[in-house]
Parts: sequence; C-alpha cells; structure tokens
Amino acid sequence: MKPNEISWNTPPNGKNGKNHTNGHNTAPELASPAPLDLTDTDLDLSELIDQMGDEHVATATDTPLRPDAFVLSDEEKIHKIEKHFKAIMDTLGLDLTDDSLKGTPHRVAKMYVKEIFSGLNPRNKPSARLFENKYKYSGMLVERDITFYSNCEHHFVPIFGRAHVAYVSSGKVIGLSKLNRIVQYFAKRPQVQERLTNQIAEELKAVLQTENVAVVLDATHMCVCSRGVQDVNSSTVTSYYGGQFAEGPLRDEFLKYVYGK
Repeated sequence: MKPNEISWNTPPNGKNGKNHTNGHNTAPELASPAPLDLTDTDLDLSELIDQMGDEHVATATDTPLRPDAFVLSDEEKIHKIEKHFKAIMDTLGLDLTDDSLKGTPHRVAKMYVKEIFSGLNPRNKPSARLFENKYKYSGMLVERDITFYSNCEHHFVPIFGRAHVAYVSSGKVIGLSKLNRIVQYFAKRPQVQERLTNQIAEELKAVLQTENVAVVLDATHMCVCSRGVQDVNSSTVTSYYGGQFAEGPLRDEFLKYVYGK
C-alpha cells in the first residue's frame, strides 16, 4: 500500500478554481513541502513567518498540543484569554469604555473556549455507539453536505465549507448524526484542511472498525479571501480514500453521489 500522498503545491483547476489534494488507504503521513532555509539572510523573521503561513505549512497529523494543555479549567482559560484580548484591543487603540466594545474581550474568550475551539478538549469528543447492521446493507453509506466551520491555524480566521463522508459497513453501523458530530469535533480547533481531512478519516476508521472510508472536504479559506491574494472565488478540496475506496469503481460511485455526475 502507498502512504497517504498530499499535494502541497497543486495549481488550481482551470475549470472550477479548486485545489485538490488526495489521500489513499494507510495511516496518514503528511508529505512535507520543500524545507525553508532558515539561514537565508534575504528573509527576516517576519517574512519567514508570512511565507510559512502563505505556503500552508503543517508540521504534524495530530493537532500540536502541549502536555499541560488541559491543566487550566475552562473558566481559568476564559479569564486569561479575556485579559490578553483586552490588551490586543487596547494596543489597536480601541476605546474599551465604549458600550459596544467593553464586553468584547469576555465574549471572544468565551467563544474561543466554549465554541469555536472546543474540539481541542478531548472531553468534548462525541461518543459513537456502534449498532449491528441488522439490515444486512452491504453498499456504501454516504453523508454529504455536512456543514463545518473551522479556523486557519496560521492566521486564526475562518475556514468553512462542506464535508462528504462515506463508509462500507464491516458489520457495524453508527447513527447518522454521529458522522456530523465527528466532522464538527475535529473542525472546532485551529486547523489546516489536510490535517482535518485525515483526522476525520482516521476517527471514522477507528469507530467503524473498517478501512473502507472516504472523506472529501470542499472549503473556503478566509486567509485567502480577506487577506494576502484576496481571491474570493477559489475553494480548496482535500480527499481521503481508504480500503475499497482506494479502488476506482467504488471511489467513482462515491464521487457521483457527492457531485451528481
């Protein structure tokens, strides 16, 4: 079997403006981009940081977390983030005595911990109960157009789009809503789309006890739309095909359901 292959510099498709990266059917191994030369005197630190963000550099398939990531309670994290975000707003010159702004640091801190980054905490991981496949259904099951919202880990601005997932039962099934919850759990953290795709696929394989899973994500990145190149028309597509989906016929059938072709 070939390892997952991820294309980092795939040019946009001329017809639909979408970037495609593909996975296959073994444990995910992100292919690294060409290493940045940290000794290049023509790049100062600021330029290097910008280059890493714009080139979509990722360092691991697991979300990078410190061992002490959950020592603080949610309430302690909210208090700490509120203090720091207030300092950011103050540095920008905003009047924090204004009625519209004075509650913003707390609102942002609570949103970070309880909502948009809640997927960092393993306590929030959805419990996926397995059921016997009593219907003896042997075809693929496809859940398409799952809406997800995430955030780019390089600029902390939104990534949003739709996920399409499928599996062929190994004798066990899970409730349909659990497919949505798995996607949303891994989306609710600072992310790169390639990692998000692989994390969803690996979780489905573990929960469903089968290699036969497929995942396609089609997403818009606000770090592309609202800054940098400021392209509002392009989207990014990533995919993972495991087991039987790595073979042409089943993958083609899945994509037919997803795209209606």
